[in-house]
Amino acid sequence: LMNTLPDIWGIKDQFILLPINKWNNKALEVRIGGLSCDRVDCYSGEFHNNVLALPEFSTKEEEPLYIGFFHTAAYQDALAGFGGINHCLIATPKHIVIKKDKNGDFISREVFPRQKANEVLGILGFEI
Repeated sequence: LMNTLPDIWGIKDQFILLPINKWNNKALEVRIGGLSCDRVDCYSGEFHNNVLALPEFSTKEEEPLYIGFFHTAAYQDALAGFGGINHCLIATPKHIVIKKDKNGDFISREVFPRQKANEVLGILGFEI
């Protein structure tokens, strides 16, 4: 979160967070944590004065829970950086665009692939 949506911790901005799947599961109040070592790398109802709920699921289920942050601004990549060295050496996640086609079906397209660990280390001069 800290790397991809820096305004969450920097200026306490709020974004719409919705589950992509598992809509029929019971809702559970949650806190979403990022991968960095910082305690402020989280997104929760407490932090943003709202209740944050997502569908309950088990890690034993075959399909994981997918979530999306919506209404992010065009400057997120400029603030967070893309494909370079991020805070705590966390790789840049893949970017996808989801839209409906003329039949009302959802289609997704990967715009940028996920940055791999060896790419991050290569930028730092390590040969893998």
